[in-house]
Amino acid sequence: MNVGFAGTPAFAATVLAGLLDGGFAVPLVLTQPDRPRGRGLRQEPSPVKRLALERGVRVEQPPTLTAEAAREMLAAAHLDVLVVAAYGLLLPPPILATPREGCINVHASLLPRWRGAAPIQRALIAGDDMTGVTIMQMDEGLDTGPIVDAARVTIDARETAGTLETKLAASGKCALTNVLLRIAAGEPVPRTPQPASGVTLAPKIRAGEAAIDWSASADLIDRQIRAFDPSPGAYASFEGRLVKLWAAEPASLATSASPGAVIDIEGTSVLVACGTGALKLGEVQPAGARRMPAAAFLAGRRAGRGSRFAAGAATAP
Repeated sequence: MNVGFAGTPAFAATVLAGLLDGGFAVPLVLTQPDRPRGRGLRQEPSPVKRLALERGVRVEQPPTLTAEAAREMLAAAHLDVLVVAAYGLLLPPPILATPREGCINVHASLLPRWRGAAPIQRALIAGDDMTGVTIMQMDEGLDTGPIVDAARVTIDARETAGTLETKLAASGKCALTNVLLRIAAGEPVPRTPQPASGVTLAPKIRAGEAAIDWSASADLIDRQIRAFDPSPGAYASFEGRLVKLWAAEPASLATSASPGAVIDIEGTSVLVACGTGALKLGEVQPAGARRMPAAAFLAGRRAGRGSRFAAGAATAP
């Protein structure tokens, strides 16, 4: 089989590695154009581009797939199937119809739950204890195509977006390989329409969503911090300085302190009052600095009990 691939982030790179390691012929990889990243805002290739170049695979980075040139490029590759994983660009009908077996998507949720760009983060914020990967035959809708296969993945109690993405990518790689092997062998592959019930949306993370509101419950704030780890990083303000928040967990503590107030210091962590309950905050990261124990950050500011975290501004550090 000639298997084309379209994807951009680390999740997609893991899926692509599975194709290449599995011996599939991958004549063409599509990924988004290089973006400015890091503190220096240097143009950096995507994880998929880096992997493809390392393996000697042709890479194309069209800014859109709506132009006729994009369809002609795919047609010239004589693809049996195009695998899509977290690509970030919409595939118009002419592209969907170009490969012999159409386009197959590796989606990081159990569809129809969490259709959209941020299924991992939305599942964590919602407090789901189970998610998975769906192999889906793509149609013109937003993650609405028929299901080819699916694999369930448990969300552990202290799961972050980073750890969950790693688990889902590994599961998706295996599920996709099994599907492609069945197609290559000429075996019948069921394509089951998604159920009409249970649909939820997972829109892209908006600017400001990672700003912590201390009037929320400690449980919700904990889920937000884990959902935005490693990116974009949950953040708050302390004495007018923006800081990112890491390694937190709810504390079994009732308090009458106002939300955001530092209640106590426990070793390297600090206890912060929330709208309901308290949060044990393990690490913080001031803008332009490395992560550090939360207690050390307070000590450096000559702050302690009674000092206060406030909500973050609309722009993260």
